[in-house]
Amino acid sequence: METLDHHILALLAADGRMSYTDIGKATGLSTSAAQQRVRRLEQRGVITSYRAVLSPEQLGRTLTAFIAIRPFDPAEDELVPPAIAAMPEVIDCYSVAGEASYLLKVQVATTTELDELLTRMRLNAKVSTSTTVALTTLFTDRPLLEPAGHGSTGADEA
Repeated sequence: METLDHHILALLAADGRMSYTDIGKATGLSTSAAQQRVRRLEQRGVITSYRAVLSPEQLGRTLTAFIAIRPFDPAEDELVPPAIAAMPEVIDCYSVAGEASYLLKVQVATTTELDELLTRMRLNAKVSTSTTVALTTLFTDRPLLEPAGHGSTGADEA
């Protein structure tokens, strides 16, 4: 992938609403060339979506927890994801190697809500759970690429 495409991707990762004009200014491209580059990245599947990032605090979901789950019956492992997907408190679900089968990130308002969610998981998804509560979020959803000059060592630039 070209350096210019990496730069465009880093700009959009930092600000998904950046205009083609601003992308062009930041990269030295015309507005139409910037638009063409972004469209090509979308068509190739490098850019998969754009979305609004919501504030958990503003929505009253100030408690973040990570829950490792394992089905009681390993033969019913494929039944777990649909049961978990029906729970709106579950933000992320990863299939993992190790003792657990899945690792979940959840956001709720209170420890009481977390307790109720764990009970629903055990009953509806038929899983055992192991929970870790996050005390502070230091950073999250970091972009895969950073704009030039931010954290770069210069070693890969020529």
